[in-house]
Amino acid sequence: MGQTTSQREVHYQIMWNRLISVLEEQALTLVRTAFSTSVREAGDLSAGVFDREGRMVAQAVTGTPGHVNTMAAAVPHFINDIGPERIYPGDVYLTNDPWKGTGHLHDITVTTPVFVGEELIGFFASTAHVVDVGGRGYGPDANEVYEEGIRIPIMKWAERGDLNRDLVNILRNNVRESDQVVGDIHGLAASNETGRRRLLDMLEEFGLDDLDDLAEFIFDRTRTATLAALEAVPNGSYANTMQVDGYNDTITLAAELTVTDEGIHADFTGTSPLSRFGVNVPITYAQAYFTYGMLVALAPELPNNYASLFPFTVSAPPGVILNAQDPDPVSVRHVFGHFVTDLCMGAIAPALPHVIPAEGAGALWNFQASARAAEPDSQLPPVELLMFNSGGTGARPAIDGLTATAFPSGVMTMSAEATEQVGPIVIWRKEIRENSGGDGEYRGGLGQVIEIGPVDGYMFEFSAMFDRVDNPARGRAGGGDGAPGRVYLDDGTPFPTKGKKAVPADRRLILELPGGGGFGNPSDRDPAASENDRKQGYVS
Repeated sequence: MGQTTSQREVHYQIMWNRLISVLEEQALTLVRTAFSTSVREAGDLSAGVFDREGRMVAQAVTGTPGHVNTMAAAVPHFINDIGPERIYPGDVYLTNDPWKGTGHLHDITVTTPVFVGEELIGFFASTAHVVDVGGRGYGPDANEVYEEGIRIPIMKWAERGDLNRDLVNILRNNVRESDQVVGDIHGLAASNETGRRRLLDMLEEFGLDDLDDLAEFIFDRTRTATLAALEAVPNGSYANTMQVDGYNDTITLAAELTVTDEGIHADFTGTSPLSRFGVNVPITYAQAYFTYGMLVALAPELPNNYASLFPFTVSAPPGVILNAQDPDPVSVRHVFGHFVTDLCMGAIAPALPHVIPAEGAGALWNFQASARAAEPDSQLPPVELLMFNSGGTGARPAIDGLTATAFPSGVMTMSAEATEQVGPIVIWRKEIRENSGGDGEYRGGLGQVIEIGPVDGYMFEFSAMFDRVDNPARGRAGGGDGAPGRVYLDDGTPFPTKGKKAVPADRRLILELPGGGGFGNPSDRDPAASENDRKQGYVS
């Protein structure tokens, strides 16, 4: 006797849940095998499964929008560039091409085909940020992508199970931290292999030959739910602009959103021209954070896959900072790319006044420190250090903002202990920054204060990539702005917020991270909440 429609739907839902478990195991394999602290401590990664056409069926919960949503667009590039006739069992492919991957060279995307017998049924893909790719290092100073590090076109890391040792050798000789970088790529391949094996076990258990029927079920349910969620925003056009610090010159980000029954389109005409420094954003990365913002605002419980991403499209004229073209420099594309979420959510705020939060700190306050011996004749080895830190999020329409929390990227702040363990650095202070959240009925999230310095015998060449120093997060609905960030040495000397500069061996660097904007009239704040802020030391 055949299954009823209801029974079949329950059966597919069970398989869908099981597929998510497979992907979580894939992602955790990457976390456990990663060499870089950005992966194992901060979760700066993505993992997903794709059908044979390269459409993302599901993603792991672990991961960042910038990685997941760009990876969703990357797998078709792998299929096209490798060629369907050259895809074999046992293959592994990789790239860090900014325009076919995640937007800059520091992210490696690895894709693995899945076969049942001789039949290709899909792919697993994963992405991770690696500590070094050569070139100038992780920072915005380059004027072309060629200066930013080694660029790996879509290639075979392995063919029919045989490792491409020539490619490994090229990579080892073009990066500063070869063991970490090559180790992380092996970790990416291992995570895909874990997913592949678990998927084959799952298919055998459920008596399936491929993913086709399950994928169509997932896409159908997701598409219906996504279009239903779009009904919350009336059809029409919505616009917003935002000013951010830029590299020496203030940058304007502009977006006009057009809402129809079929989706939302964002056009970035009016955004400032390209920078000659590496702060430019490939449009695929801007699209990733636009789409994320719309899904967060309209349907936060929806799964992320091909069908939920499809209704959200973008455009921009060539020559603006949100549409970088090859070979524009793009190393720290996250700085302005992360602001796209607040930019686009701000556009639809009039239609969703009880949903959209105030602006937050936005971009991570990442730093890359090249630790070098302070004395020329010293035998101390050079070390590359990377640390992610977050300011405060914007206050929400019914609750305070989150303190020292990454939004929209979602990466975790690295602990002081984990950072100190991998290199010659001391985190002297890491504490909540008093008075940094914007006033309002609901207070903006607080930033943090971090004081860092090298251990004896070392100095830092420090790549700064900070924003919200001259242009703080704006409050909403009468709320106050968040506190702007500050960067300086412990003797009070100002330090640049973008670009590479040495920190003397006898000095410490102090970062005061920005706070999020407040929401609502400050006079409407609950007195008990204000009193708690004072007791906790959030306000003076």
